[in-house]
Amino acid sequence: MDSTQWDERYSTSELIWTGRANQFVEANLADLEPGTAIDLGAGEGRNAVWLASRGWTVTAVDFSQVGLDKAQQLAAEHGATITTVQADATTWEPDAPVDLVVLSYLQLPSDQQRIVLEHAATWLAPGGTLLVIAHDRSNVEYGHGGPPSADVCYTVDDTVAALDGLDISTAEVAERRVDTADGTKTALDTLVIARQPL
Repeated sequence: MDSTQWDERYSTSELIWTGRANQFVEANLADLEPGTAIDLGAGEGRNAVWLASRGWTVTAVDFSQVGLDKAQQLAAEHGATITTVQADATTWEPDAPVDLVVLSYLQLPSDQQRIVLEHAATWLAPGGTLLVIAHDRSNVEYGHGGPPSADVCYTVDDTVAALDGLDISTAEVAERRVDTADGTKTALDTLVIARQPL
């Protein structure tokens, strides 16, 4: 979808996604010492706001201004401060290295995924962390929810390959429980956590 379509999707008064941070973001980043962070493809800002509320200085980047406006509203509701930037994730660059980059369900075509991942790897300061959580390609056939197109889904191997030069600490297909009207379903996500060597 283009930015206009995302603007339209985000234009409801309610949050499209939950206001709570992604469970893998919470579980894997809660113990990190706060510093500077980028939430790339931030949407309505749930991860950015969670990080900011824990002391991080966060820049939320998304190509939907409507989504970013909702992110600022969510931040205000939580007494947090975030910086928002309306930009294309495939071309945007930060002004300086950061301590953390989060890519949470930034579902792009596979050729663009590699571009974004390679760029994001260069944004990390020494010791900085990159967390990627995305719908895994296996989810299309075997999991619940997510995009129906395999091309915009990630694989662990492709993600790791794009992060050459980083130290990979986690690389797995993670199971995520989803409560539905028909009971609990399982979604399959690519989860990769990498760090810039000191």
